[in-house]
This record gives sequence, structure tokens and C-alpha cells, in this order.
Amino acid sequence: MDILRFITAGSVDDGKSTLIGRLLHDSDAILEDTLEAVAKATKNKENGEIDLALVTDGLRAEREQGITIDVAYKYFTTEKRKFIIADTPGHVQYTRNMVTGASNSQLAIILVDARHGVIEQTKRHTFICALLGIPHFVVCINKMDLVDYKEEAFQQIVSDYQQFSAPLGLKDVAFIPISALKGDNVVNNSERMHWYKGKPLLQYLEEVPLADDIELSKARFQVQYVIRPQTEALHDYRGYAGKVLSGVYKVGDRVNVLPAGNTSTIQRLEFNQKTKEEAFAPMSIIMHLADDIDISRGDTIAKADDLPTVTQEVEAQLCWMDTRPLVVGGKYLLQQNSCLTPCVIKEVIHQTDVHTLQDDPEATQLQLNDIGKVLIKTANEICVDLYKEIRSNGAIIIIDPRNNSTVAAGMIATAF
Repeated sequence: MDILRFITAGSVDDGKSTLIGRLLHDSDAILEDTLEAVAKATKNKENGEIDLALVTDGLRAEREQGITIDVAYKYFTTEKRKFIIADTPGHVQYTRNMVTGASNSQLAIILVDARHGVIEQTKRHTFICALLGIPHFVVCINKMDLVDYKEEAFQQIVSDYQQFSAPLGLKDVAFIPISALKGDNVVNNSERMHWYKGKPLLQYLEEVPLADDIELSKARFQVQYVIRPQTEALHDYRGYAGKVLSGVYKVGDRVNVLPAGNTSTIQRLEFNQKTKEEAFAPMSIIMHLADDIDISRGDTIAKADDLPTVTQEVEAQLCWMDTRPLVVGGKYLLQQNSCLTPCVIKEVIHQTDVHTLQDDPEATQLQLNDIGKVLIKTANEICVDLYKEIRSNGAIIIIDPRNNSTVAAGMIATAF
């Protein structure tokens, strides 16, 4: 059974937490004691209804304000698929939280209030999800009960969303009219919107194809740990443990070890303590090579006929996550999977206004929650792909070496 990781994003009070609560409630994924606790915490108990938003709003401060601040993760399973949900903040000042929730997501649910239509927050969330390379989008036009379930209101929002998102090049977008509060088109088709002929949200989530989301044409494997027991029973054992980031590896494949450039052949592959003839993303494996090569944590093993870029200079889109602004010329650490190297941010190329999607080339720094493109110089060579081509090998984080805090999340846009 495969796993779908998805994010919910929308403006404040668009109903993100209520939608997730409805999904869990109507699919019988809430434990009885949890349901009882939510019922007790519900402030308004008219008509016996409970506040399903409280299923995800776990922080007391959030409940008191009636908003979501942190990223709340929930897990549930149906007969067809397992799900991991990231319920992210709607406020603009919590952009970094949203980036965190979206970084590993395969699908984004963008909520739009049927009364207000496409607003700046809708554009901001769509832009960030597109920037992060999320392949599937579901635009849920929520609160249809407050516009009398009119098809005209739904179609107008669909048209407005398609018009503004066209330059972003979204590949897979579905539109579903829902009422999270009433349960329309969430788990079951709504009798009050007979004009909608598509799938309800849960069915769409169960059936959206995920096989094409894994990059299988470019083989990338980064070493996390070199295993050398050096025991009497395993005297000559030398294995390279790590995760297949993309592509397929087979016994006998000719490979290059980067950045050094040494070549060898795959002698054996191990997965879950069993020998395999091939391994593919996203398996975590132990790779054995035919030659004894000096290989360290962070090195990349790629097929000899299709190599990543080895460089010390990249341009990257960054979301700045620290209260202290980016310092041009400042010394940081760049981490790309298990590869860690000192770096310097040489230049801010531009800052992007997440409301208008316009770039400001005059910007000289990035503040908390800002998004912009920067030029980075690394102390050591790194092996990278563009984020738009291989997300797993094009994602980076920037670390402040003074306190080891993560100050930015980034996507490699250009490698020189």
C-alpha cells in the first residue's frame, strides 16, 4: 500500500483544519476517545455539532486564537492508500512553516473561500507549492453552503484561478466544490451539488497516480554511512549505506563516485538484509562496489553514462527562516542530503513578492519568511541536479554554524 503525503493551504478561516477533521471523521479515522475530547472542547454545541477543526489544532494558543500556527501532522489509512497530512498556517508571517510542511508533499490542497474567491493568499500558497515542485494540486472551493451551492460561483473561481496560475505551469490541477462543515463532496458526493460530476475529495486522493512522481531515469545515490565491521566473520565487508534518491541501480552497472570521479562496478545490492539484483528510488540500501575506493559520507554514486553536475557555485531559491536577516558575504553551512560543506552567500539576485509574484532585483537581503534567489559559493565540490528535475537531489538547507540552526530552505535553480 503506497503513501500519499499532502499539504493543506489556504487563507485564515478558509477551513483547512475543518476539512481535515471532516476527512478523518467521515472516513472513520478518529479514535473514539479523541472524538469525545473534541466534543468536550467544542465551544458552540448547537444542533449537537462538534468543531472538527480541533482534531488538528492541537496547541492551546492556537485554540485560543482560533487559528493554526504550527504545522499539524495527521495520519490515516483507507482500504486503498495511507495518508500523511500537513495542516499548515494561513498567515503570511508563517511562510517558513508552510515551506516546511510542503517540502515532502506530493499533493497540495489549496482551499478557496467560495464567498471571497481567489485572493492574495491563494496566489502566495500556489506560488510556494509550485516553487517546491509539488506535482499535484487540488483546488477545493470551500463553504459552498454559504453561496447556496451555486455552480456559477464555483465556475468563476475556477476561471480566475486558471488565469492567474497559467504562468506557473502547473501540470495537474483538479477543482472540487465542497463544504467541509456540512461534508459535501469531502468523502461522499453531494446531493446538493448535482451539477458537479467529478470525484469527491477522498476518492480523488485515493486514486491520484503517484508512480510518475518518482524520477527513474537519472540514478542518484548519496552515501550516508560507510559500513566496515572489520570483524573476523566480516573481515572484508565494505558497504555504502544510503537512500536511492532517484533512478534504478542494477548489479553490474558501471558507476562514477563523485566528486572525486573514480569509476567502479556495482558488485552487490542489499535491501532489508537481503541481496537484490536491482534497487530503485526511494529504497534505502547498502551498495557494494567491485573496487576499493576512498568513499566518504556525502559522496554521490551515479551511473557513469548520466552524471549530476559537480560544482562549487549554484543559484538557489531560498525561503529565509531566521529572525536575523541574510548577510551577503556571511559564512554558512550548506547541507544537501548527507553532504555538508561551508559556503558563502555571495549575492542576492532578487527577492520575490509572494503576493504579486514579481521579482525585485534591487533587494540586497532576505528577512524572515522572504523568498528570493541567491548566488552561493561552496568550499567543497557538491554533486547536484536542478530542483525542477530531481527534487531529492536539488534541495538544500542553509545552516548558521554559530548555533547550528537552520536559517533557510532552498531549491537549486542553476548549477555552474
